[in-house]
Amino acid sequence: MASAVRTVISPGRYVQGKGAIRLLGEYLKQIGSTPLIVADDLVWGLVGHDIEASLKAADLPVNRTGFGGVPSAHEVDRVVGVIREAGADVAVAAGGGSTIDVVKAAGHLAGIRWANCPTVASTDAPCSALSVIYTETGEFEEYRFFPRNPDLVLVDSQIVANAPASMLVAGVGDALATWLEARATARSSSHTMAGGLPTLTGTALAQLSWDVLWENALPAVDAVRDHQVTPAVEKVIEANTLLSGLGFESGGLAAAHAIHNGLTAVAATHGLAHGEKVNIGSLTQLVLEGAPTSDIREFVEFTTRVGLPTTLTEVGLSADDTDALRTVADAATLEGETIHSMPFEVRSDDVVSALVSIERFATRTREEAGLPAPVRYEAH
Repeated sequence: MASAVRTVISPGRYVQGKGAIRLLGEYLKQIGSTPLIVADDLVWGLVGHDIEASLKAADLPVNRTGFGGVPSAHEVDRVVGVIREAGADVAVAAGGGSTIDVVKAAGHLAGIRWANCPTVASTDAPCSALSVIYTETGEFEEYRFFPRNPDLVLVDSQIVANAPASMLVAGVGDALATWLEARATARSSSHTMAGGLPTLTGTALAQLSWDVLWENALPAVDAVRDHQVTPAVEKVIEANTLLSGLGFESGGLAAAHAIHNGLTAVAATHGLAHGEKVNIGSLTQLVLEGAPTSDIREFVEFTTRVGLPTTLTEVGLSADDTDALRTVADAATLEGETIHSMPFEVRSDDVVSALVSIERFATRTREEAGLPAPVRYEAH
């Protein structure tokens, strides 16, 4: 591709609102006649009745397969087999980011179309043309890129509000990184996941995601604790899902997600949500950038209030755990990692120093702001 080409990519259609699940069949009918729903038993217990009713109303057959729990190469291949056996022409993910990543990868391998019906707003996976593949034990393995985005992303706001508030909180952590990383990518003129230089559109949507979250995240999280859908909740769902999805893919990833990938290499962090680890990456990226102290302090205070981790303690690590931090930093700075989209060279030693430094700073900032002291995370 010519080095000066700029590009933006997006899903074919995005639908969001209370009761949107009842329209799933109507929208699916426009892209296929034999859907295969991929959903685990928990999700199916929550939304299966509505999905079945929607498909039947649209005269579509109801076929479902479960989900193995980890978006691994093995699980992708299993779903490909089910798609072929069912003669499906559109694969539909109902669930969280892991289910969605498997469906995108399986739909691509099977040569059919794919759609996503996220039941949580915890990641920006639903809108993108890539999947994050992990090993069977939960360590980051690779990104898989596809020639197109999902044909449909449909989000029922009430289903998102019915899910644990911690899922929305994790989505805020994932989405806040979008602007920090897009800003760095634009400064360095690095390529994005979309396969070219960032567009003004991708970068602007990343910034809009950030602005919407700073304004709405706290009241939205409170509303979702009571399973209510308010205008703030609708805005945060859109920021976490659509704005962040378009922003990271066409705006660019940098240090925050690379550090997340590094954190997955350490068993102590397993079980944490994607967005929780990303928030540590965002904070570390701000330190690496030499951001104004006031900016870092505000980020620590805000994301702590939202409910995200801002210390190593809260992701199962400690500042004196040299071996674990070196493992994280080495993995984050591997060749090809997005940390190399930063507008300056970042070495493994730099990442270790930044990680160590956030512990004392964040703990003291929280104390001065009257916020709770960090509680150690124990992997489960």
